[in-house]
Amino acid sequence: MSKQAGPLALVDLSAETPCCPPLTQRRVPAETAAVLAPAFKALGDPVRLRLLSMIASAEGGEACVCDLTPAFDLTGPTISHHLKTLREAGLVDAERRGTWVYYRARPAILRQLAALLTVQPTPAA
Repeated sequence: MSKQAGPLALVDLSAETPCCPPLTQRRVPAETAAVLAPAFKALGDPVRLRLLSMIASAEGGEACVCDLTPAFDLTGPTISHHLKTLREAGLVDAERRGTWVYYRARPAILRQLAALLTVQPTPAA
């Protein structure tokens, strides 16, 4: 990922039209794939997937880096690198409060990723 990358641009989330029809129903347009692929790529690492899970499921909807780091047998800078990757992929937002940084999942992008991977049950034959 580019060090210059900004937060992931979201696909339109209007209430009338789902942003991403499931890929089993319609081919993914090139523009949508280009927007969502960095988020899937970021989640392709087990540490980042666990970090996002910890953040998204944290009480109050946010987690302090001070609570995330002890859960891993990794150095602080390595955890910071993974959190930066999640931030650059648009999956989390970060807010500095004093000496600590607090992370919050971005539900809109998580809904987009989930919608794209939704598989409708097939009727029994």
